[in-house]
Amino acid sequence: MDRAASGLIRTPDQRLRVFVSSTLRELAPERRAARAVIERLALAPVMFELGARPHPPRSLYRAYLEQSDVFVGMYWESYGWVAPEEVVSGLEDEYNLTPDIPMLIYIKESSKRDAGLDRLLERIRSDDRVSYASFHTPAELKRLLTSDLAILLAERFTTASAREGPLLEPAPSPSATTIVRPPSSLARMIGRDVELATVADLLTGKHRRLVTITGPGGVGKTRLAIAAAREVEPAFPDGVAFVDLAPVHDPSRVLDAIAVALGVRDSGEVSLIGKLKEALREARLLLVLDNVEHVVDSAPYLAQLLGDTEVSVLATSRILLRVDGEQSFPLNVLPASAATELFAERARSVKPDFELNDANARAVADICTSLDNLPLAIELAAARVRLLSPAEIAERLHHSLPLLVDGARDRPERQRTLRATIEWSAQLLSPEERTLLQRLGVFRTGFAFDAVAWMSEGLPEDETLRALGALIDGSLIQEHDRGSRAWFTMLATVGEYAREQLTGRGELAHYEELHADFYLQMTAIAGAEIIGPRQEAWLSRLTDEGNEVRTAIEYLLEQHRWDDAVDLVWSLDWYWGIGGRLKDVGVWMQRVLDEGSDASDRSRNIANIEVLLVELWRKPEQSALRPLEESAAFFREQGDRLTEAKTLCAVALLHLLKDPPDFLSADETMNQASDAAASLADEFGSAIVGMMIGRAYLMRGNVPRAIETLDASISAGRSVGDRLLVGSAVGARGWAGIFAGDIDPAEQCFREQLLIASTIGHEPGVGYALEGLFATTATRGDIDRAGHLLGAADAIRQRKGNSAAAILSFHGRLLQQIELGPQAAQFARARAAGRDLDSAAAVELGLNRSGGLDRTPTSSPSAETTGLRK
Repeated sequence: MDRAASGLIRTPDQRLRVFVSSTLRELAPERRAARAVIERLALAPVMFELGARPHPPRSLYRAYLEQSDVFVGMYWESYGWVAPEEVVSGLEDEYNLTPDIPMLIYIKESSKRDAGLDRLLERIRSDDRVSYASFHTPAELKRLLTSDLAILLAERFTTASAREGPLLEPAPSPSATTIVRPPSSLARMIGRDVELATVADLLTGKHRRLVTITGPGGVGKTRLAIAAAREVEPAFPDGVAFVDLAPVHDPSRVLDAIAVALGVRDSGEVSLIGKLKEALREARLLLVLDNVEHVVDSAPYLAQLLGDTEVSVLATSRILLRVDGEQSFPLNVLPASAATELFAERARSVKPDFELNDANARAVADICTSLDNLPLAIELAAARVRLLSPAEIAERLHHSLPLLVDGARDRPERQRTLRATIEWSAQLLSPEERTLLQRLGVFRTGFAFDAVAWMSEGLPEDETLRALGALIDGSLIQEHDRGSRAWFTMLATVGEYAREQLTGRGELAHYEELHADFYLQMTAIAGAEIIGPRQEAWLSRLTDEGNEVRTAIEYLLEQHRWDDAVDLVWSLDWYWGIGGRLKDVGVWMQRVLDEGSDASDRSRNIANIEVLLVELWRKPEQSALRPLEESAAFFREQGDRLTEAKTLCAVALLHLLKDPPDFLSADETMNQASDAAASLADEFGSAIVGMMIGRAYLMRGNVPRAIETLDASISAGRSVGDRLLVGSAVGARGWAGIFAGDIDPAEQCFREQLLIASTIGHEPGVGYALEGLFATTATRGDIDRAGHLLGAADAIRQRKGNSAAAILSFHGRLLQQIELGPQAAQFARARAAGRDLDSAAAVELGLNRSGGLDRTPTSSPSAETTGLRK
């Protein structure tokens, strides 16, 4: 049959299509694994349950088969359903109707198959067209399918297909995820094929859930770990997360770094290790921990995670973690031939016409031998071919080698070699370049150009740019593209060297102070601009520089610069909730209250508010009422009506959370907050206070006032360009619409909230929006879709380590009605299916106006019968 002429079903892309045949329910995890592999290879999965429902099933999969390029069959125990007047199941019918295309069959091991399936498998084993293999787990299936499809493409599709356009088009850009994935390497890895294969085998083999790559600094542990992680990614359905521990110096903060990389929010209600265990309980995920050696005392925490979850860990460290079950993989220096190849390739990156020839081969070999074939040292040396010949480089290296003898005898020799190489590279810099390198060493994670200019202390901008360029050319600093801005990082070992130089000159304390002062002024600007059109840009930058900001705050606290520390924290008040760092804010501000007796009254009142608000979201306590009222009065006397109004909103919320609620006091306090907000000339301030008051009116049950207040807040938020504020306010407005019985406008609000939250990466907002869409969908009677939506919201809460309902969630009453109703079992199944969705799939489900994972409309309580209408 001519595929182009069939005209039944055509997709807009021209990628190769892979038809996946299996029973739907018993192999659901395997179907998800197969789809992930197919999409990762930039192919198009053709899966029956995704088809257009108006087609009769047989004609539907016949049409799909006729337009597919590869057939993938997966079988386990069930033969599938045999329709009336048919003699074979749909599963066997799909096999029978497959045209002359490659067929890959995967059989899951079992001892209790249906007789019909056994007969089908006998046919398959004798079919010359078929390649088949057995497997046990979805992860094993992923590895097999990835390998087989790759081989098949190489063997069978070396020329363009009959359809117009290229054989394979680039895969679409992946949706944003909550985990920090391993960085991409722009340079190929040289001389590590055997090591890569070995580490990959260790990670995917049985009972190897902690692999530690050990070796000296600069040997290439990180590069090998990243390459191995990408190699085995198909074996980990829940992804690969990358945690750089270089900027973490306190072992107790390692869990915080892991939580940030996984997108788990630490709001303090339970221990962070407990939150991580909850978030990772059933996750099949690989955690890559880089630079563990200086926080090796965190090993007991890692042992707990490994013991109570299914997570695997790939660590890089100069020393072993000494944890039960740890598999060590010592990484040695490069073989001589690979070292020479590495030098030549890196030399070409700075001097494209460089060639390895008979005239320079001996000098290059001498360079590599002198540097013990250490990759980082070779790369630093190769960067100098733009200025020096290999012979001149070799001569200079030999002149520097006496430094090895004078190095600290308690350090490994290769570490001393690396130190000598960095020292040699730094000595080739001009005095201005060398000084700038040392000053930039106070940055532990990275920096932007304004930080470079700040640390240059009076150096003209053109000279600063020239010096920075020289450091990049010398491989001492790496440049990364962040869209509209540049971002710079420094290898941890180079940074350590730079700080040692500052210490030797007695200047480290001065530049640590300069570092803190930079973030004090930068965050003041960020705090003013993060509430407007530049919000997304600042969120991106603060995500990059979060550890630097933390370091600055802790420095200011150590120096007892209480007012500056409070100013820095307060300027980013809108950011901390987005970034999930409220617990840190509470710890910092409690220290001000405990030790900062000489802090200003303003700072102590701000610290008091921050501590109480962190506790309010964790566990509301009525004991916070009086201190909050006193702080509100203080700011009223100071003329700070915005802080007064925000504090009064918290007071009103506490009144509403009393048992029974104190509506009279809440109304009086909300009126006071409204009066304070009305006096503001600050449009953003009025908008955020209006949103808080509107939410309080919802809890109060005063829907008309809530609608009026929230509409004004939304309008003001759009005017100032604050998307996060608008998203939060329209979400509350959606609930007001539900309580008023206006389901269509409410759904539109939740969909806008979902779009905004997913765009700016505010995953808690995604969860709130999905809860709202659950309510509108359930009210309309679509129990399955409602369950999928709420299950997806559940999954987000679990990933954030917070499965308990937030105090501002309003869906509990409707949920209780459904769980006590006749569709409870159906809803529970749909909700469980929704929990399997990742963030991107959850957003797609929420933004689509209809349909679910397997949509079956049914009757459900309306707004009237559930009591949602107030």
